[in-house]
Amino acid sequence: MRKVLIANRGEIAVRIARACDDAGIGSVAVYADIDADAMHVGAASEAYSLGGNSPADTYLNIGKLLGIAARSGADAVHPGYGFLSENADFAQAVLDAGLTWIGPAPESIRQLGNKITAREIAVRAGAPLVAGSDGPVATAAEARSFAEQHGLPVAIKAAFGGGGRGLKVVRELEEIEEAFDSAVREAVVAFGRGECFVEQYLDRPRHVEAQVIADVHGNVVVVGTRDCSLQRRHQKLVEEAPAPFLSAGQKEQIYRAAKAIVREAGYYGAGTVEFLVSADGAVAFLEVNTRLQVEHPITEETAGIDLVQEQFRIAAGLTLSISEDPVPRGHSFEFRINAEDVGRGFLPSPGTVASFDGPTGPGVRLDSGVRAGSFVPPQFDSLLAKLIVTGADRQQALRRARRALAEINITGLATVLPFHRAVLEAPDFTSEDGLHVHTRCIETDFTDQNPGGQIPVDPEYSAVAPSGERRTVTVELDGKRLAVGLPADLLDGWARSGQGLPSASQVSGLGSGLPDGGVAASGAAVAESALVSQMAGTVVKWLVEPGTEVAAGDPLVVLEAMKMETQLSAHRAGTLSAVLSGAGGVVSAGTILAHIE
Repeated sequence: MRKVLIANRGEIAVRIARACDDAGIGSVAVYADIDADAMHVGAASEAYSLGGNSPADTYLNIGKLLGIAARSGADAVHPGYGFLSENADFAQAVLDAGLTWIGPAPESIRQLGNKITAREIAVRAGAPLVAGSDGPVATAAEARSFAEQHGLPVAIKAAFGGGGRGLKVVRELEEIEEAFDSAVREAVVAFGRGECFVEQYLDRPRHVEAQVIADVHGNVVVVGTRDCSLQRRHQKLVEEAPAPFLSAGQKEQIYRAAKAIVREAGYYGAGTVEFLVSADGAVAFLEVNTRLQVEHPITEETAGIDLVQEQFRIAAGLTLSISEDPVPRGHSFEFRINAEDVGRGFLPSPGTVASFDGPTGPGVRLDSGVRAGSFVPPQFDSLLAKLIVTGADRQQALRRARRALAEINITGLATVLPFHRAVLEAPDFTSEDGLHVHTRCIETDFTDQNPGGQIPVDPEYSAVAPSGERRTVTVELDGKRLAVGLPADLLDGWARSGQGLPSASQVSGLGSGLPDGGVAASGAAVAESALVSQMAGTVVKWLVEPGTEVAAGDPLVVLEAMKMETQLSAHRAGTLSAVLSGAGGVVSAGTILAHIE
C-alpha cells in the first residue's frame, strides 16, 4: 500500500491519517461542503471535496468515493467506523476497482454485519444467546406477535445497524408500531438499509465485548475485553479495559465464544464480538461489529498494540504481529466527548467550538476531530473527541481521569463533559465491586441517586446554533475562472467591512441550514402558545394533525439530528395549530415549530 483513501470524517479520519503517517503511507481525506475546514481535511496528505452536505450525497456515496480514489491515485481504502464501514457492497466495489480493502472480506461483512445471520453463526459456534425472531420482521405486527409470544421488554434492531442507531427497546405493546417505524427510519438514514429483527431484551445487563484480530492465515487473537455498560439511548459514553468484575469462568466463556464465532465465519481483520452479562452472571451473545470500534484506544493502551497498524498488516496479507492473547497491563478509561446538552436530556448541540484546551500528564491521550474554531454540523455524528486515561490499576486510572477532566475545557457549544465529571464522583461507578453499573444506570440509578442526574440546564447554550453555511464566489487565477467555497460568516464580515466582496444575497448557498420555522430572537419574549425546538435538526414527521386536542406531555413531533431521532412533547394542553415547519424542514434550537392554543 502506498496511499490510503479514508472514507470517513471526524476524529477517526484523523486517527487513520496519523496511522498512515506512522507507517510511511500517504493518505487522502474526503469532505462534505460543510466539512471543508474540518480537522481531518488538514490531517491527511491531500483532500478532495465530495460535493454536498447530506450523508447520502457524501460519505455514503460509493461512486464519489471510488472516483476520488481514482483521481488521487489511492491504492487502498480504510472505511473507519460508521457510514460504509460495514457495507459489503462498498467493500466489494473497492475490490472490484482493483484497490486494497482495509477490512474483512465482503462475505464476512454480510454474514456478521447482518445481525440475523450473525445469530445463526453464533448458534453453530455454540455461543450463548437470547431468543430472537427467525430472520427479519417485515411489519410492526410481526414484531408485536414476537413480543406477545416471548414477553416484554423486547429490542427492535436494525439488521445492519450499530452505535445505537436503529435500536428501540419496547416495554409496552402499544409502543411497538412507532418504535418499529422509528428503527427503520434511523437505519435507512444511518446505514442505507432498513431491515429489522426482534429479540428478547435483558434488563440491566452489563455490556462486555472482546476485541479480536485475525489474519488471512487463520491466526485469531483476542486482544482484550472492554466494558461499555455506561450508555444512554443505547450509545456508549464511557468505556473501560480490561472489562472489570468478570469471573475467570465468564472471561474464559467470552474468549472461547469470540474465537469460535470468528473461525466459524472465516473472518479476518479487526472486529468486536459483543456480549451481555445479566445480573445473575449469565453471558449472552449480542452482535459482531466487523470494523474498528470507537473505543479501540483503551484496548491499545492496555495491550500495547496499534490496532490500525494491525489492520494494515492484515490487508497486506501479512501475519499478525502477535501470536498469543496479550495479558492486559494496567487499566484504561475512554470518555466520549459528544456535542450534547446533558441538562436537556443529552440533546444534540451542533455549533462552533470557541475554544478547546486539552489535558496533559501521565497516562493521558486525546483523540480529537475538532479544534478551536471547528464547526460541528447537525448532519453527522455528535462525537467531537475521545479522552483516554490509563493507570496502573482501575483506582489510579480513576484518579488520573478526574484530574484530566478537570483540566479539559471546551466552549462554544454544550458537551457531555459535566456528565463525565459527575460520573467520576458517583459511588455506583467508582466502587470496587461494580455491582451497580449496567446499560440503563444513566436512566435509572445515576438519575435518581447520583450527581450525574442533577446537572442543570446551561442557559448559555439555549441560543440558536450557527448554520455553518458556506457560499461560493467566482475568482480568476492566472486567467482561469474558479469557484471557491468560503464560510458565509467570513463573506458577510468582509462585505460589512466595505471591502467590496459580495454579500449573502449575491452569492450561491451551499446547504444553508436556515430554519423553516420562525426563530425566537435572543432575549425576545416567546408566546406561551409556542412549541419551541430545544435542538437543531430536521423535522422527520408530525405525530398529530393540526386541530388535534393534546395534553401536556403528549409526543407531537419527531426531530432527527446527528443520526438520532428525538420526540418533542407538548409543553401544555390545548389545540395544536399553526404548524410552521413541516416534514423535511431544517430547524435550529429556538425555532418555533407550532403553536398550542
